[in-house]
Amino acid sequence: MIVVMCGPGGVGKGTVVARLIAEDPHLWLSRSWTTREQRPGESDDAYTYVTREQFETRIAEGGFLEHAEFLGNLYGTPWPEPGDDRDIVLEIDVQGAAQVLERAPDALFILLEPPSAEVQAERLRGRGDPPEQAERRIAVAQAELAEGRRLGAICIINDDLDRTVDRCRALIAEARAAALG
Repeated sequence: MIVVMCGPGGVGKGTVVARLIAEDPHLWLSRSWTTREQRPGESDDAYTYVTREQFETRIAEGGFLEHAEFLGNLYGTPWPEPGDDRDIVLEIDVQGAAQVLERAPDALFILLEPPSAEVQAERLRGRGDPPEQAERRIAVAQAELAEGRRLGAICIINDDLDRTVDRCRALIAEARAAALG
């Protein structure tokens, strides 16, 4: 099974996914590639950081399940290799989610939403986004959320981390049960 966790920057995708992965040994996180610079304090394994040339070479080789350009940087998900008995978690943006759904329409598609633009801005600044970058991300967030809803995502407002993780965990369990059944 593929679990697509998407939403605009600052909604808490990384935090929610980290909790899910830590609690469920049957989930495997596909590490995305990016050409953007690593943020101050961001872990070295948050992404595979590459040059634009390396990324474009990988595109030409057909090495991505999905890829997109966002605010001048390239982001992409390599074709996953999760191993036996594991479900794949993709932590991606809405553009990437749309591409994945074309290839895997039965994926579990969860759209995380911020409780408000103000909270989203606080989260973006808190993770080290420069103010101009945070403003650009917030400016495109409403369009991203609208697109995610249009694509049929299950929407969860991430206003309480424990409740959000519990809801995602329940959705994954339901999808697993349906696949068996």
